[in-house]
Amino acid sequence: MSKALSLDLRSRVLAAVADGFSHRAAAERFGVSAASVSRWRALEREQGDARPKALGGDRRSGRVEAQAALIVSLVGETPDITIEELRRVLAERGHPFGFGTIQRFFRRHRITRKKRPRMQASATAPTC
Repeated sequence: MSKALSLDLRSRVLAAVADGFSHRAAAERFGVSAASVSRWRALEREQGDARPKALGGDRRSGRVEAQAALIVSLVGETPDITIEELRRVLAERGHPFGFGTIQRFFRRHRITRKKRPRMQASATAPTC
């Protein structure tokens, strides 16, 4: 996983820009990209310093988790509903989610999507 560059490096780069270096010149001198220098300057203007934001973690599932009761009730009402049908119903109610978002929701909540019962084992030949 990637790691944020140190606050010390960011401070030195921003000090160089404050001393008159262009973003590109400061970036070249410290071995970072000019885009990073621009982002760090914007962070410094917005929050007062160029401290990096937290990396990793789940920052999106809160939206789908807020609709957990609705999703579980829809699946309970129609157990054989497909993910696409569920997406359509949720979108009609003002909650558009992607296919993968709903799959991950099901995985987290251990909701299985098998639509037919398992076959009985054959006494004469192996079954798939």
